[in-house]
Order: sequence, then structure tokens, then C-alpha cells
Amino acid sequence: MSTTEIHHICGLKRENFQTTVNGKNTDLFILKNSHGSEVAVTNYGGALVAIMVPDRDGNFANVIQGHDNIQDVINSPEPFLSTLIGRYGNRIKEGRFQLNGKEYNLAINNGPNALHGGPTGFHARVWDANQVSDHAVVLKYVSSYLEEGYTGELIVWVAYSLTEDDELVIKYQATTNKKTIINLTHHGFFSLAGIANPTPTIDNLECEINADFYLPIDENSIPTGEILKVAGTPFDFRTPKAVGKDIDADDEQIRNGAGYDHCFVLNKKEEGELSFAARVVEPVSGRTMEVYTTEPGVQVYSDNWADGYKGQNGATFPRRSAICFECQHFPDSPNRPYFPSVVLNPGETYTQKTIYKFGTK
Repeated sequence: MSTTEIHHICGLKRENFQTTVNGKNTDLFILKNSHGSEVAVTNYGGALVAIMVPDRDGNFANVIQGHDNIQDVINSPEPFLSTLIGRYGNRIKEGRFQLNGKEYNLAINNGPNALHGGPTGFHARVWDANQVSDHAVVLKYVSSYLEEGYTGELIVWVAYSLTEDDELVIKYQATTNKKTIINLTHHGFFSLAGIANPTPTIDNLECEINADFYLPIDENSIPTGEILKVAGTPFDFRTPKAVGKDIDADDEQIRNGAGYDHCFVLNKKEEGELSFAARVVEPVSGRTMEVYTTEPGVQVYSDNWADGYKGQNGATFPRRSAICFECQHFPDSPNRPYFPSVVLNPGETYTQKTIYKFGTK
């Protein structure tokens, strides 16, 4: 092991992430800035396996859930654990949609629905990786025609970079040779207290979400089609409140999601602008995270199904020990023509930019 390896504060070893999957090599890439913060990512599914940032006293901890070796990443009890998601983030009702008058059928992997691009979506693919600097890596994947049932060959680039301001910037770009649908996101499971055994609950996390409206869901977690005001509901995070305050409220929407698992309609002055989406403050450590995105929505997921499974470096992940801010277009958009369009045509370029900015209070 090289001497530089030993100095990664995340404690992850590159050789533990090196294997071959379907003829493609997996690896670990470490991004750093001059303050000592680190982001560790593997090109298997674009999984983030460490984000090392300081608390208010300068103590570094890993604030994202992941695994410490490639086999555990591949076989994780949570297949979408802090991975890239595609071709279509979130749910499509009954795995069916129409495009140009033709019906397409996707794999059903979430009750009666298609979820997160299917069982062999972008989270389960080896991406070509190029670490362009100490603080940036670019991933590329070519999704073949009819892969997971989606039409068109899609060429996707995702760039991760860590700035001097402790911002993790994720930039996406994609093109297609045939009309298709696309909804990319990243499914980071954030634990701002720092992962541990057990990782603390998110109940006391103070959360603010820049959304006046949200999308209610049915008992199968598919949007009903309504766009409702958050005012007077457990979904009102316009002023900061503890995540746990209303997470078990006697509310049909909370029951349908087993907690929070809903898409918030972000307040935007204009479509596609990079703007503030959400902010969380962890009161004990003082760590903060702000989310900015060009996307129209953010799926907020309160980790309602974890069961205490094992993660990196001996950490365990109990129920509600993480929060996810999946910046994206709306669920089931192909079947809701009045939702923002998820259609990508040949000659067009899909772009998205999302920033997770870490700090302290």
C-alpha cells in the first residue's frame, strides 16, 4: 500500500474496491480540498462511500452511509445506498408509460411499480471513470437501447467535484439517439451526526425545505396527480423544524409513505434555475448541509425501511438514521402530461446541477 493511501482520513482502502464486474474494473476515487475534507466515490453505481467534513469543533466524521468494500456495495441490503439513479429516478406506475403512441414496459421492482431505473439500473452498473484532478472525477456510462426496457441509447456523464467551500457538486449531462425519458438523481443517505454503531436517528435534525407545495401519494407511493399546499400539513418545512416532529403524525400521507417519502415542488422563479432547495442542521455536532439544484423537485426520504444493517468501518444503519434529498423531476411524470416534461429528444442535451454544501453552525 502506498504511503499516500494511509493518509486518507476516511479509512477506506482502494484495493478493497478493486474487482472486475462484467469485464469492467471497479475502483475507489478520493476527492480532497485544502481544508482536509474528503469525498470517496466508487465507479460501481457512482456510490458515494465517504464524505468527511468537520463539526463545529473541527472533528471530521463520515456523514454519508455506504460500505467499505466493493462486495458489500454490490450486495447491499439497500441497493440504492448513496448511488446514482437512472434512467428514471423514483417510481413509474405499474412500470408502464407511452411515448410516441407506443407502450413501454419496465421491470417491476417496488410493489406494483418500477423504481429507480429497475433492478439493473445505473446504481448497478460500472461507469468509466476519469479522475481529472485532486478534487474531481468524471463518470461516463452508455445505456444501451432497451436496457431495462427504456428506448434509445443514452450516453451519460456525471462529474463529482469537491470545492474549497466544502461543496459536493454533481453535474449531469446526457444525450440520446432516439426519443426517450430521463430523470437522473443521486440517492445520498446523509447522516450529519456522523455514521456510528449505531448511527444516530435523524429525529432531531432541523430541516427547512423551500417548497410551498408537495405531491401527495397513494398507498403504492404513486403521485395522485394533485399538487397540494404544505400549509397546515406535516409537510410544511418552510420554517425550520425537527424532522421527527411530524414524522409519525396521524396523517394519511405520512402513513402512505411510512414517514417522509414524498416529492416537494421547489419554489422557483424560473425553470431550471440553480436555487436553494433545503437545509438541515444537526444540533449536537453543529454540522449543516444546504442543497441547491436546477431540478423542479426534491424527493425527501426519511430512511423508513432500514433495519440496522452493517455499513462501512463497523457502522450500523438503523431505521431513520439518514435523510435523503433526491433532486429530480417528479415521480410518474411520463403518465402525468402536466408535470414538467422528462422527455429527451435526439439533438437535445439533458443537464442537471445539484450542490450539497457542508458547513457548521
